[in-house]
Amino acid sequence: MSNPKHDKGEHYLTTPKAEPFLERLIFNNRAIILIAFFFLTLFLGYNAVKIEPDASFERMIPLEHPYIVNMLEHRDDLENLGNFVRIAVEVEEGDIFTAEYMETLKQITDEVFYLNGVDRSGLKSLWTSNVRWVEVTEQGFQGGTVIPDGYDGSRATLEQLRQNVLRSNEVGRLISDNFRSTIVYAPLYENNPETGEPLDYGEFSRQLEEKIRDKYEAQNPNIEIHIVGFAKKVGDLIEGIGSIAWFAGITIILTTLLLFGYSRCITGTLVPVFTSIIAVFLQLGTLRLLGYGLDPYSVLVPFLVFAIGISHGVQIVNAMAVEAAKGFDSVTAARLAFRALYIPGMLALISDAFGFLTLFFIEIDVIRDLAVAAGIGVAFVILTNLVLHVLIMSYLGISKGGVRHVQNHGEKQDRKWRVMSYFAHPGVAPISLLIAVIGLGLGLYYKQGLKVGDLDQGAPELRADSRYNKDNAYIIDNYSTSADVLVVMVKTEEEQCTQYNVLRAMDNLQWELQNTPGVQSSASLADVSKIVTKALNEGNWKWYEISRNQTIINASIREAPAGLINTNCDLTPVLVFLEDHKAETLETVTERVEEFASNNNNDEYTFMLAAGNAGVEAATNDVISSAKNMMLIFVYGVVASLCLLTFRSIRAVLCILIPLGLTSILAEAIMAVSGIGIKVATLPVIALGVGIGVDYGIYIYSKLEKFLLEGKTLQEAYFETLRSTGKAVIFTGVTLGIGVVTWIFSPIKFQADMGLLLFFMFIWNMVGSIWLLPALARFLLRPDRMVAKARANK
Repeated sequence: MSNPKHDKGEHYLTTPKAEPFLERLIFNNRAIILIAFFFLTLFLGYNAVKIEPDASFERMIPLEHPYIVNMLEHRDDLENLGNFVRIAVEVEEGDIFTAEYMETLKQITDEVFYLNGVDRSGLKSLWTSNVRWVEVTEQGFQGGTVIPDGYDGSRATLEQLRQNVLRSNEVGRLISDNFRSTIVYAPLYENNPETGEPLDYGEFSRQLEEKIRDKYEAQNPNIEIHIVGFAKKVGDLIEGIGSIAWFAGITIILTTLLLFGYSRCITGTLVPVFTSIIAVFLQLGTLRLLGYGLDPYSVLVPFLVFAIGISHGVQIVNAMAVEAAKGFDSVTAARLAFRALYIPGMLALISDAFGFLTLFFIEIDVIRDLAVAAGIGVAFVILTNLVLHVLIMSYLGISKGGVRHVQNHGEKQDRKWRVMSYFAHPGVAPISLLIAVIGLGLGLYYKQGLKVGDLDQGAPELRADSRYNKDNAYIIDNYSTSADVLVVMVKTEEEQCTQYNVLRAMDNLQWELQNTPGVQSSASLADVSKIVTKALNEGNWKWYEISRNQTIINASIREAPAGLINTNCDLTPVLVFLEDHKAETLETVTERVEEFASNNNNDEYTFMLAAGNAGVEAATNDVISSAKNMMLIFVYGVVASLCLLTFRSIRAVLCILIPLGLTSILAEAIMAVSGIGIKVATLPVIALGVGIGVDYGIYIYSKLEKFLLEGKTLQEAYFETLRSTGKAVIFTGVTLGIGVVTWIFSPIKFQADMGLLLFFMFIWNMVGSIWLLPALARFLLRPDRMVAKARANK
């Protein structure tokens, strides 16, 4: 029988690359490094707790896309840029023509006027002077404000109000078709024009709730308020951050309980959780110092950092428990665990970081912010898990209960690992590959239905039964002008925007669009000219046309609304009201406009896309559509390069990447079947899933290669791999999957969607590395040659 002490010393001294430089540097300065971590954590932790939610309209759109460049270049000449709120004030019984309702509407209009962030010059309501009525009489045109002069709430003035409303052309726009509600339309500033401070969407949303909805619904039980718009949607998402914190807390608790069940060691449970939380605090503190906040999309990144930390922490706990079970003291066990894991661990984490940073190439600032946040987080995980974690464990060690758990369950687990090692058997591997090919075929078939952009009406980031989406449904059902507006800009020379040829071209475009699926209606200066020309000719419909006489045209557009013509008369918009903002609708309409522009643009006028909230959505979809494949190429390219640099084998790279590729394809198929589109909220999940999933394959392959080079057969080498690191990989995948699956109950739909996708990717990446990687190794690695080469070198 061998001497345990002799075996221990021989194992320690003959380990390849004994005491590498990094190991000596870290373990010879344990106390100094821990003190440095203590002060760094205090400093960055102080900044982390002061980080604030952040959201910006411009940061959520692709500023470099031609549509957005055009929109921002002419933003001072346009309305309906997409950043506005519409507040529908509904009377539940009766109609709007009562003194009580009109007084309530007046008070609400005044409240909205004084809200910080509102562009007061563009505010519209029945009570604002820019909402007018016009009619043609025998004496010519007559008009005035919708609220009649001398209005006092009497029956006579209310009847006059009714007549003014009917003549105002605002029914279906500011006034519902059934006369039971009206809208207060409030355009918003992106930045306060006095202070330059960006609009605080969270605070603005709270003011809408407290000063408008809660206040006036409480005052008048017959009144119900409905609020929609980008600012309200983002405000509701920010409000939902609280639920994200709750779900993150649940995830931490579940992870801790499962980790204890796995290790049966208090230190082996609490230390990886503690160091992973430290990594999150270091990340958040650094982000605040760099001037970043947490927007509704990147707020989930801290959890991903925690998940990555736990994933690698489990490997360290597992390796230390195995070494401690052999009789090593805590310092030696920690050194051996570090020595075995620092190369695959650093490779996996660097792959994660570079994978996330590829998101930076997508020209949408919120995704770039997410890339920076994730990259910084992973950088800190390298420090906290490969340095802080092992140093703390070198002092605390694995408890006796943890050591006994490894020793007592070794034989029972060996039977399980022996069965699973048949995944590498020559008779089983082809069956696994056949199943994978079938899965690949099904994934490719179903992913054909994957769409870019929103697939539902309203705000897809929120659930269909959310208050916001109910409000949006109410406005769609009761108003004839859609909330989804695409603005086509017509550019001319100065003072030339009202020329006959320009108006005729605009009219032709409108005819094309009104015969395009998905278009509800359109409006432009051409419409104004035709309506007024008809009115000037006793309302005869034969005159509902654009006159060739420029004098008549000039007379017809003299009182045109400000939003349809700019002061220099070198830009006029065509407003296109869409049925929805689904990806197919936007693609169909923008293609029709681009085709018309390419066939008709000339030196006299130019049609340009696009402004309006639908224009922003179309630009965003275009960027995401073109960036998706590029991003995946970058992610897989970076991961493949790092794996090739480490393992010096293309076959090894294929063994690691093929399971990841299958997971990506199946995840996209699940998105298509589940009705989840590729958009700002879901695009990063694909990259994040690849980045985190590669960890499993790297740990499995590094151990498998080590045992193969020791001369073991493939099945025996895989059996030893499962014994040493496979159980940690399986535990990590299951634990992280259980942690995120609770997100499907979140009130925020995009969090629920991310939870579903991450659950699948965590679990399936783990399954791929455990089940498919050894089958691929059977055909790609040529283990017999590796074994023969290893034996020849002995």
